[in-house]
Amino acid sequence: MLDRAHLDRLRAIVGEANTLTDHADTAPYLREWRDLYQGRTPAVLRPGTVEEVAAILAYANQNRIAIVPQGGNTGLVGGQIPQENAEEVVVSLARLNRIRTLDAEGFTMTVEAGTVLEKIHEAAAAADRIFPLTLGSQGSCQIGGNLSTNAGGTAVLAYGNTRDLVLGLEVVLPTGEVWDGLRALRKDNTGYDLKQIFIGAEGTLGIITAAVLKLFPKPKAQEVAFVGLADPHAALTLFSRARDKAGTMLTGFELMPRIGVEFTTRHLEGARDPLAKPHPWYVLMELSSGSEAQGPRALIEEILGDAFEAGLVADAALAESGAQAAAFWRIRHGLSELQKHEGGSIKHDVSVPVAAVPAFLDAAIAAVEKLVPGCRPGPFGHMGDCNIHFNISPPIGADKNDFLAGWDAMNRVVHGIVHDFGGSISAEHGIGRLKRTLLTEVKSPIELDLMRRIKQAFDPNGIMNPGRVL
Repeated sequence: MLDRAHLDRLRAIVGEANTLTDHADTAPYLREWRDLYQGRTPAVLRPGTVEEVAAILAYANQNRIAIVPQGGNTGLVGGQIPQENAEEVVVSLARLNRIRTLDAEGFTMTVEAGTVLEKIHEAAAAADRIFPLTLGSQGSCQIGGNLSTNAGGTAVLAYGNTRDLVLGLEVVLPTGEVWDGLRALRKDNTGYDLKQIFIGAEGTLGIITAAVLKLFPKPKAQEVAFVGLADPHAALTLFSRARDKAGTMLTGFELMPRIGVEFTTRHLEGARDPLAKPHPWYVLMELSSGSEAQGPRALIEEILGDAFEAGLVADAALAESGAQAAAFWRIRHGLSELQKHEGGSIKHDVSVPVAAVPAFLDAAIAAVEKLVPGCRPGPFGHMGDCNIHFNISPPIGADKNDFLAGWDAMNRVVHGIVHDFGGSISAEHGIGRLKRTLLTEVKSPIELDLMRRIKQAFDPNGIMNPGRVL
């Protein structure tokens, strides 16, 4: 446990009200939402300024106190949860939640790390702009956590990962020094791009406290289609044709299996099947345009019409209103969380080259069904950017704990197939604690050595999120 004198010194930095030590107060910060990790901590600190963050890290570094930075606690690999030994202090960024500036003409917004993603969306919309990072957890996740994990989401196809949406950062280093890199420059070719070292580092090199984000023009017209088809091979052909015809107007292309739609309509209040008959697979396709005069309606109808004639598509529903489009997207966004109602889910966040997605799914589905007869694979995800969430629910009636006990064996099967297709074991969720040991199996010795050198250079005392990533 943390020495009382150390705790008193840290309490003096943030104040009594922002030093949480009682279990009832710290509990929300110690549990990962899937219950894979349950940690303990001597204290949760809630700094309200960059200066307080700097003071915390300076003192922690001098006294070798381990620090776990935490945003909205929506991470999926355990990186934000303290270890069970109660030796790591949690630093919550929730109080650093201001939007410092919004430059609509320059298409930038400067925000603090604790700002909830949905609040950023709302502020951008009020200025007739968008910040395109879109996640199922956007009502609670914080931008600092999104940056630290290089979050993906459903808009990567059109706008890129989180690291593509950032112009500058403010970071508190483990020494307590503050790097002010809040530059709103789209061109700055002056040596190493330091911000990219911290984006995706999962809090192991410092604490991001603010960022300059890129904003984009708000689409003036959007069309969303919910499409039923036979298999992922047909979906790949549809994607290729849609990308060829629509180009950058294709802003969403999500793949879902029938079982996923059944889960959402069964457990998501108000959700209903958009199509009259069931289909083995579905695609949610979105086209966006910057001009109302040249809206994408005719184009999406042309794409779907050609796909019908070619036998690629069995049925499709075009959203006739913004509410109906949101209902289509709600089905897609609900897939991850709603699987828990079908028993424990073994999850994989993987990527393979886009052209290999159908073959990967064929091989992986067959392999897991052979490993656990009766299991229910429900892979879904961002087919357009090669990221598939390959999740498996237990056989109907199976014991949840017995099924989850096979997590490692299932991982070996799925990740082995991912490796065969030249893919990645973590497409957007990061490494954290969950995949740390797997990293040595997929990274070369030189890659791991370079990562360790960076860690040593920035955090020689090893206080920043120890045991995560490396």
